[in-house]
Amino acid sequence: MLQHQFVAVAKRNPKKLAFIDKATNREVSYRQALIASFILAWRFRRLEKGSIGILLPTSAGAALATIGALMARLTPVMINYSTGAEKNCRYAQSKCDFRIIITTEALLKKCNCPLLPEMVLLENILTQLSVFEKLRAAIKYLLPLRSLRHCTGLKNPDSNAVILFTSGSEKEPKVVPLTHANILSNIEGFSKALAFDGMDRLLAILPYFHVFGFTTNLWMPLYHGMTSITYANPLDYKIIARLIKENQVKVLVGTPVFLDGYLKQSNPGDFASIELAVCGADKCPEALRKGYQDKHGIEILEGYGTTETSPVLSVNTKQANKPGSIGKPIAGIEIKIQHYDSGGECAPKEMGKILVKGASVMKGYMNDLEETSLRIKSGWYDTGDLGYLDEDGFLWHCGRLKRFLKIGGEMVSLIQVEDALSKILPEGIECCAVELPDAKRGAKIVAVLNAEVEKLKTQKKLAELLPNIALPKDYVVIPEFPRMGSGKTDFRTLTNMVQFPDAKKIQATHLALPQAKI
Repeated sequence: MLQHQFVAVAKRNPKKLAFIDKATNREVSYRQALIASFILAWRFRRLEKGSIGILLPTSAGAALATIGALMARLTPVMINYSTGAEKNCRYAQSKCDFRIIITTEALLKKCNCPLLPEMVLLENILTQLSVFEKLRAAIKYLLPLRSLRHCTGLKNPDSNAVILFTSGSEKEPKVVPLTHANILSNIEGFSKALAFDGMDRLLAILPYFHVFGFTTNLWMPLYHGMTSITYANPLDYKIIARLIKENQVKVLVGTPVFLDGYLKQSNPGDFASIELAVCGADKCPEALRKGYQDKHGIEILEGYGTTETSPVLSVNTKQANKPGSIGKPIAGIEIKIQHYDSGGECAPKEMGKILVKGASVMKGYMNDLEETSLRIKSGWYDTGDLGYLDEDGFLWHCGRLKRFLKIGGEMVSLIQVEDALSKILPEGIECCAVELPDAKRGAKIVAVLNAEVEKLKTQKKLAELLPNIALPKDYVVIPEFPRMGSGKTDFRTLTNMVQFPDAKKIQATHLALPQAKI
């Protein structure tokens, strides 16, 4: 069980710092963290049964609340505050059958969310503690490890450790319960591949409501007894670049958008302490890889995973790294490539659907047998992604199946369009390709940029890289792309902004191309 692993680590390393919380400038030792978790568990047990909502930013408090929930025999439901906190709270309550949500007043103000009747402020709990509660927790800490394991939550590794939600970048978020066995298996698998033993000081900036942050930024450092330097806003690039230097961060895990921001705000030598840098959740651009190598001598290792797989499925390592690939499957994971028409298994380098099997794969979506049966068949989970395995066993990602469209009977990849655009656009211009309905051909491609460009010149260069059928029919400028909490582009919202600019009140500049030039 996750909390039992934390208890064991805390008992072995009582004086070591578990968290350096940069939002509050507080340092929390493993002993203090364990005692605080006992107290929160007692409080939470009186508030709720079954599950409890966690609406908290990446911080020591959020980590302790999550641990306390498990110790109270509650399943933490991690709620996304970056895409509409009130709406997401209601959505989570309706899907997961719980009432109480643990949050903070500061976060509610930041995301313009009202204090709902079911919300309990974490700061109120911590300021209202009695001497008896503190003394009882301190005494409990003195119990031997075996006794603590018996009184800190359920003993069934197949019980739910967390309830998360898919990103919702393409449609309504799905509810994903992950068990203790799922997450522990995943941590053990990618830890073996990346050799975390002996490493310390991980920068925790990913949101805990996203599976990437929940597993790699919350539980992985606790599993290994690392110190986590937590900071709530991963978009504060300049501050985080400074934190890496000042706190001698050894392990950096992030998404391409975040890592790119830290690179631009750093100077040569600032990241000299980093021993391991891992990129996931989205494709790592070659420019980002080269930027870290040239400025800091750091090799970025790219990995791949999904919410439903806890999340890591494959990762490049220092011993086996093919830049551009998403690595080899981690221990405990099987991957096969299935032909999307015939259903047969693909040969090496033949693109098809990525199917996975292993201990870190979820049992199924919560209260959704139909979606579960569509995605899990004979133990194999269909990721919804396309890719291929090469002759050396490395996995290559070709994009979401949903990000392919048929034009004139041919499959066209929006990812391929984006890759081509990124090669010819001036530095600093972001691009995205979206699909819109088309009366003549059923679908068309629209290129979305965050700044204006010379459209005809761009189209001419693009024609040298792409077949005619894959060229955009229109260019739209949207200065600021909508983001998910992980930093990934919110494709669903972006597509709506392009298709219905008036309804969304978006100031988008359409750069229509003459039909003869397409």
